[in-house]
Amino acid sequence: MSEENQDQPLAAIPLLDPAGGTPRVIVNELEFSRAIDSLKNGTGAFAIDAERASGYKYSSRAYLIQIKRTGGGLHLIDPIPFATEDGSAHPLFQDLNQLVRSDEVILHASTQDLPCLREVGLNPARLFDTELGGRIAGLPRVGLGALVENLLDISLAKEHSAVDWSIRPLHQDWLTYAALDVELLVELRAKISTILESAGKAEWAREEFAAILDAPPAAPRKDPWRRSSGIHKIKRRDQLAIIKTLWHERDTLARALDVAPGKLLTDTALLGLALHLPKTRLEMEKVLRPLGARARWFENSTQWLNAIRVGMAIPESHWPTLRAEGESMPPVKIWRDKFPAKFAPLSHARLLIEEEAGKLSIPPENLISPELVRKFCWNPPASATASRNEGAVLETLLALGARHWQAGIIAPLLATALLEREPVPVASSQTESEL
Repeated sequence: MSEENQDQPLAAIPLLDPAGGTPRVIVNELEFSRAIDSLKNGTGAFAIDAERASGYKYSSRAYLIQIKRTGGGLHLIDPIPFATEDGSAHPLFQDLNQLVRSDEVILHASTQDLPCLREVGLNPARLFDTELGGRIAGLPRVGLGALVENLLDISLAKEHSAVDWSIRPLHQDWLTYAALDVELLVELRAKISTILESAGKAEWAREEFAAILDAPPAAPRKDPWRRSSGIHKIKRRDQLAIIKTLWHERDTLARALDVAPGKLLTDTALLGLALHLPKTRLEMEKVLRPLGARARWFENSTQWLNAIRVGMAIPESHWPTLRAEGESMPPVKIWRDKFPAKFAPLSHARLLIEEEAGKLSIPPENLISPELVRKFCWNPPASATASRNEGAVLETLLALGARHWQAGIIAPLLATALLEREPVPVASSQTESEL
């Protein structure tokens, strides 16, 4: 190497195929049973990943499951042939679950894959999440490809991350991509674990991983139609009534067809219909074409027009409120003007948390949930509003769902913030969201 190139970083080595090649997809019980036997002969943690058809299907089921264990091989399982009529786990998935619960399971961004893995009967007992571990470790980029490249000097192709995994047969290059997602997870886990240990953050990570496994299933959202993109621009209750009716019609149809709702009618198109109230297909087309609506809106235009008519017929007494009923807090963007006594400590809390996160090399949102901080500042313990009562703050944080390691770090900061009566001064160029 010439002297002038000695300081240049070496390019990451591209990994094009798993070390043992891309295995055939397991689609029958004999192949599945052999894979379990092979995994039993391995040692250590199980690297697992799942591919869903997000953006294509209504359901979040797994359409491919990848699993690798040192000495136990790499296996690609198609879960669809093993679905049971009553929705229970197939006996072979029950056997696999018993095996994976005997050791640690390594997942990347586990909260995305755990629901669909549990749906087929895989429920890990111990977890290491490489994405969350990377965040806690303070690594600048925590996508799988970025972590593998930065820590292992190997580059992974990610060109098939958004394909429709429900297609059968699966393309060979897709399968190779999927296999590579677990090929290096064991080695990546070891690197991240070393960083966490050296930074004194290993226990933080273990507590986070355990909390993920122990978390109950998410409760159904109340008024999920209110999460339609752009709905904050709607200021009339009659228009909200039509949005609600359209949303439920779209959801019912999408569920029946197992199609992602946005494939039938985008949120932008849904709001456009509620604002313009077309009465015919031609009027509907005039509304949707300028919005770039390329979803399957036209073939279901009868349903959309009927939903609009139903929404227009709803009496005013039944129109939705502008703000969701039962909300415990108003939108934070109005706190400064409407609730200054709440906003002052919140602004200081955010600033103190951001400063502490910088010192600890951890994203502020992983140091403590922003939503949790808002809940705390909206309803703080009475004993901590007039004096610096860290004990009361700590207990409240734990009751709100903070981890013990988080509460220990954050309690002194919030105890201090609660004593503030004036908000943090805002520079003219600073937006509310930056506070």
